Amino acid sequence: MYFELNEEQRMWQKTVHDFVAAEVKPKARDIDETATFNWDATRKMGPIGLLGLSIPEEYGGAGVDAISAAIAIEELGWGCGSTALAIAAHNGLGTAPISLYASEELKKRWLPLVASGRGKLGSLALTEPGAGSDLQGGVRTRAEKVGNEWIINGSKMWCTNASIAEYIITLVRTNPAGGSRSLSMILVPTNTPGLRIAPAEKKMGLKGSPTHEVTYEDVRVPLDNLIGEANRGLHQTLATLDGGRISIGALSVGLAQAAYEAAIEYSKQRHTFGKPLAEHQAIQFMLADAATEIEAARLLIYRAAWLKQEGRPYSKEAAMGKLYATEMAERVSRNAIQIHGGYGYSREYPVERIYRDARLMTIGEGTSEMQRMVIARQVLLND
Repeated sequence: MYFELNEEQRMWQKTVHDFVAAEVKPKARDIDETATFNWDATRKMGPIGLLGLSIPEEYGGAGVDAISAAIAIEELGWGCGSTALAIAAHNGLGTAPISLYASEELKKRWLPLVASGRGKLGSLALTEPGAGSDLQGGVRTRAEKVGNEWIINGSKMWCTNASIAEYIITLVRTNPAGGSRSLSMILVPTNTPGLRIAPAEKKMGLKGSPTHEVTYEDVRVPLDNLIGEANRGLHQTLATLDGGRISIGALSVGLAQAAYEAAIEYSKQRHTFGKPLAEHQAIQFMLADAATEIEAARLLIYRAAWLKQEGRPYSKEAAMGKLYATEMAERVSRNAIQIHGGYGYSREYPVERIYRDARLMTIGEGTSEMQRMVIARQVLLND
């Protein structure tokens, strides 16, 4: 077994880290306070490959391996949860289905634009108001063939990037009979008549990553905007979410790393009872636990990413990594606030924001409960 990054991965990590330290992290507080998306940094991400992690080079992407993609999202999470979530959703949800399943025409039309930084981002709409995690039975948004067009009607919730996207890949019901072969993915440009993107949701955290309700009223798009095969959308979605879980896990590791570093710095500066906080055993134990859990989560995420890039099954490992890393990030950021004491509850210090940002990670792209179901099914299936 070999636990070192290769030279190319180490260089990539340094490149992304330096970029995030200069362009993303310094603006994280302002992004949160103003609830605005960091377009300045995002425009600069295209040339270094951060907007095309899973896009092949022939379509203008970076085409990096899965571990390098996880490294990039972790570094972005270290800098700013809001920016990281938007970029993770763009790469893992907004471009991966096109790279994996779409026609050559769709790939050539859309991927170079969204990978370059010249255009907007990609988005994926799955969840519906009354469905939550129940994709197979809960999707009511429908698409009907009329002539050479799809006509789409319905609504979606919690759509990340909708207002800053070139298009929204939409999971729709194309076979009214139901079952696992009744859904399809269709690409809907955001300037299509009948598509309405509601104002951004007012959220606890991640305020610089816009999340929206989206409604479709007789939205018409060409039949060629179908991604992959008709009625295979559920299978494509589940495969897409497996990769997305690695990204959310990596993002969570980055958030935890940032909270941990802030807690170490504060514990060395703050004095109580005649000595630095760092010399109190209670504080040392919290820092030791954080260091251990961050490293364990990182290894789980890297293993899932390695399995993915090797072309091996990784659903269980992605679910394990996502489950552990997201719950770990909440614990670490909570303890970072505890180490800061009253100051940690203030916006003056970053741990308050990091804690709010980390809270979503056990919910988005499959709740912790759903991850446990995925893991349990795999465990029981193999026993």
